[in-house]
Amino acid sequence: MKRNTNPKVKARSKRKLRIRKKIYGTGQRPRLSVFRSNRHIFAQIIDDEKGVTLVAISSFCKELKGKELEGGKKAMAREVGTLIAQKAKAKGIEQVVFDRGGYLFHGRVKELADAAREAGLVF
Repeated sequence: MKRNTNPKVKARSKRKLRIRKKIYGTGQRPRLSVFRSNRHIFAQIIDDEKGVTLVAISSFCKELKGKELEGGKKAMAREVGTLIAQKAKAKGIEQVVFDRGGYLFHGRVKELADAAREAGLVF
């Protein structure tokens, strides 16, 4: 398997590891992890003690498929944040630890986090 030699990808993975040393999701306060690709955004709530994903959603899931939003990728990130918060509240999850995944807290990542906060998640 060939490793990625792109310097931006290497720098992000180093930042991600540095962040993950400090952030850990428990049963009472799981981790809200964000992954951003060029086209889509993914969010999942993870219990690191058990190693289980409790809730997951992405910008191409069936709830959002075919949905045209004005505002492009940021609007889609906001919608993903709202949906992940609704699904988490349905499972009884009120508080999470936010893991930005090595990305800057800006743009789509910030939109997702703000929408999740507005929908009732505490972090």
